Amino acid sequence: MVAVPARMLMPLLAGLILVGCQPSVAPLDSAAAGSPPGTATELTPVPDDGPAWFADVTAERGVRWQHAVTDLERYAMPQIIGSGCALHDLDGDGREEILLLGNGGPTPSIALFRQLDDGKFAEVTLDSGLEIPGYHMGVAIGDLTNDGLPEILITQYRSVKLFLNRGGLKFLDITASAKLNNPLWATSAVMVDYDRDGWLDLAVTNYVDFVEHWVCRGATNEPDYCNPKNFAGTVTKLYRNLGISPLAAPESLQFEDRTVPAGLAQSPGPGLGIVAADFTGDGWPDLLIANDGKPNHLWINQRNGTFREEGIPRGIAYTLMGQAQAGMGIALGDVDNDSLLDVYMTHLTVEMNTLWKQKPAGVFKDVTPLAGLTQTRWRGTGFGTLMRDFDRDGWLDLAIVNGRVSRESVPTPKPGIAEHWQPYAERNQLLRNRGNGQFADRSRNEPAIAGHFTVARGLASADWDHDGRDDLLMTAIGEPARLLRNVGEHSGHWLQIRAMLGSAKRDALGAEVRLTIGNQSQFRLIQSAESYLSASSPIATFGLGDSTQVDAITIRWPDGQFERFPGGAVDRRITLTQGQGTKVSP
Repeated sequence: MVAVPARMLMPLLAGLILVGCQPSVAPLDSAAAGSPPGTATELTPVPDDGPAWFADVTAERGVRWQHAVTDLERYAMPQIIGSGCALHDLDGDGREEILLLGNGGPTPSIALFRQLDDGKFAEVTLDSGLEIPGYHMGVAIGDLTNDGLPEILITQYRSVKLFLNRGGLKFLDITASAKLNNPLWATSAVMVDYDRDGWLDLAVTNYVDFVEHWVCRGATNEPDYCNPKNFAGTVTKLYRNLGISPLAAPESLQFEDRTVPAGLAQSPGPGLGIVAADFTGDGWPDLLIANDGKPNHLWINQRNGTFREEGIPRGIAYTLMGQAQAGMGIALGDVDNDSLLDVYMTHLTVEMNTLWKQKPAGVFKDVTPLAGLTQTRWRGTGFGTLMRDFDRDGWLDLAIVNGRVSRESVPTPKPGIAEHWQPYAERNQLLRNRGNGQFADRSRNEPAIAGHFTVARGLASADWDHDGRDDLLMTAIGEPARLLRNVGEHSGHWLQIRAMLGSAKRDALGAEVRLTIGNQSQFRLIQSAESYLSASSPIATFGLGDSTQVDAITIRWPDGQFERFPGGAVDRRITLTQGQGTKVSP
């Protein structure tokens, strides 16, 4: 239990009173009778049950890879933290590649799969330049050189590696020449133009100052992975992109460490997850960090190159009960269609994953019980998580992958799991947004997602088969990666938008896209880095339900400018480029 500052007690008590006065939440197996319309839309969600939405197509699509982990007898803490994955178009051909990270230590354990014309994948790791050793943790992807090809940042235990994209799925390690130095335990990372100069910068979360020779034991007195509370938290690092002159080669890319001048060194913590978004509505990106067992950090951009930590006054440092929980993965999205970003964060099995809704802008409220999220059919220690409209009904759903970090006191047999991981394996979850402020648990209807016990960590998303349905990529410690195709018989229409910066020729990471359909609206943030240690496609999918026409599309670009684009037909993917719309006022 974390001590609650006195200034928080009154808001917390008020929140508890409000929860106590709310009507009881209907069981998730019952229908939502008389569901009120959403805040900004009246889209009708699909039924809770029915056929599975996802199918495992890993083998038939040619993805054959198993997460590597070495020296299990050591119970080294980096092993249980796991590794992430990515679904992203890396060569500009319009088809997403698969990037998988292992924890192989001295043995190279990164795999790159190229998507072929027929929708299958072929491994192309050899000669890609990505065959490097290390305890690989996370990945962030974005175009750091403004040449139209995205770079790859790999986080590692006590290092980071930056790979320049040379085209044709060939990469060059430029970590040293780019002056990136991070001797800490790097976990998640995000590429964000925090100073709005047109160049993507890097923010890297670092975990704890782990003491490698420590031997830890669990509740059963058997060897176990150490608790992070035994070690001091570390600092999130901020690296400013210095840009490239028009005549210079991409290899000249360099960064400047701005961690201390930006103020981030003032509040270290055991960071695992990070997202970048404008949480205050001022047009400048802020940083949200999920800390493991410590209060979350919300770094508010001061628009002068510095940040101020405001997690407590903005309501997202603690849960409704005033607890700092084990923050791991972060999902971002507008779950109630009010054009404000909400936050879902994963925690330990003995805790409760948390949903914070934002209203007014920049202020968060823990609505986990009111959203029906305390009534899922099973709990897990959550890691990777994403908000996507998987059924295209206009409401963002939730996917969560689970796996313990400490032994079960009384382990139960789990088929197909190696003996070492038996006490840690759990099932994943899929939660459907009912459109009335609550979520329904579809997990038992989704064997491809939740029918296996694993120690899952990575979760990424992309519509890699271009059918208007967001698909999933999952990774688990010591297990094969799994590619899941969205095969749901969803009748809802859809629209996919790729937002591009014309002058920079790259994805407009940080742009905010709003669709208008009559008196309805939907909102998406263009970003790749979310979930846990993973990177997804920055192309945004909008589920439109019965709507067959979009009236208008408004984009706030990363530099703060607004443009409006005409709507039009649905069931298609479009690219919108800054400078080609009509400038409008906020």
